[in-house]
Amino acid sequence: MTLSLYIARRFLMVVAQVFLIFFGILMLIDMIEQLRKFSGQNIGLGEAAHLSLLNVPETLYRILPLILIIAAITLFLALARSSELVVVRAAGRSGLRFLATPVIVATALGMLTVAVLNPLVAATSKTYEDLRSRYLSGGAVLSVSDTGLWLRQGGDYGQTVIQAARSNLDGTELYNVSFLTFGPAGTPVARIEAREARLETGAWRLDGAKHWDLDAPNPELSAESWPDGTKLPSDLTPERIRDSFGTPSTVPIWQLPGYISGLERAGFSSRSYKLWFQMELAQPLLLTAMVLVAAGFTMRPTRFGGTGKMVLLAMLAGFALFFLRNFAQALGESGQIPLALAAWGPPAAAVMLALGLLLHLEDG
Repeated sequence: MTLSLYIARRFLMVVAQVFLIFFGILMLIDMIEQLRKFSGQNIGLGEAAHLSLLNVPETLYRILPLILIIAAITLFLALARSSELVVVRAAGRSGLRFLATPVIVATALGMLTVAVLNPLVAATSKTYEDLRSRYLSGGAVLSVSDTGLWLRQGGDYGQTVIQAARSNLDGTELYNVSFLTFGPAGTPVARIEAREARLETGAWRLDGAKHWDLDAPNPELSAESWPDGTKLPSDLTPERIRDSFGTPSTVPIWQLPGYISGLERAGFSSRSYKLWFQMELAQPLLLTAMVLVAAGFTMRPTRFGGTGKMVLLAMLAGFALFFLRNFAQALGESGQIPLALAAWGPPAAAVMLALGLLLHLEDG
């Protein structure tokens, strides 16, 4: 028990050190990038640091498997150079039994990151996207809720809030849609309901539309039906609607099932969100695989030589697994392979291959 606590403490300290090193490097790089990206908005160093603090956690979260394999390699090399691994084996504890503690720690870290760090990263990413959109284009235009799809557009006539029961995949065709226009004073001045609205260049093309003038004494009495094909000016574009969706990483994992249901009710494809949800559930297995891969190449006495080559092989294997996971994600999002295979296949295969290598080295 004492040995297990010692190994767990050493491993956690190394993970924290590697994490802080990457955090410092990424902060410096990202601050420079934010200053360059928003140079037209004349942001200062404080604003750039604020944006970086909101943006860097997502990057760290994405490369967490690489951070863990570097930490595991560092731990096993340190134990090998101090001959602590030799002492452990001489005391009668096999290498596989010794690995139980780092594997348990990695699995626990994976569960902690999914349950706690994921919502925090989602919150910082969402705040960053909102600030970035505010700096660049005046804010997001789309949201999905239990009541359907909501859009917002502006213009010389004021702001218009659009609500639709459902839409096509890119949000350019809306069905059972309402337009509520607000004047400069912030009060509603007009309402339009349409059976269907299609976004064209600079305007919505309305079918089955009815218009109410809310400034009139009796809006219902003065309401008029518009002919099919009536154009309603709009500053929206398909690109703005698509960009306002953000990414699955901006949604906390606890809210993902409800968000996916809302997307499907609104008529949007939720495949990327379903895949992200499965990949988050597989995160503990991926971190465990990284520790086993590192152990397979570096958990050996240094007197055998070739330490540099084994470290290089461990790093290449870790990067290969990381690349394979991203490649499987791309295939899963495009529908070429099932979601479960894309999310769980790479970490499961890595665990089995690493265990095979360890069994060969330890008992072969």
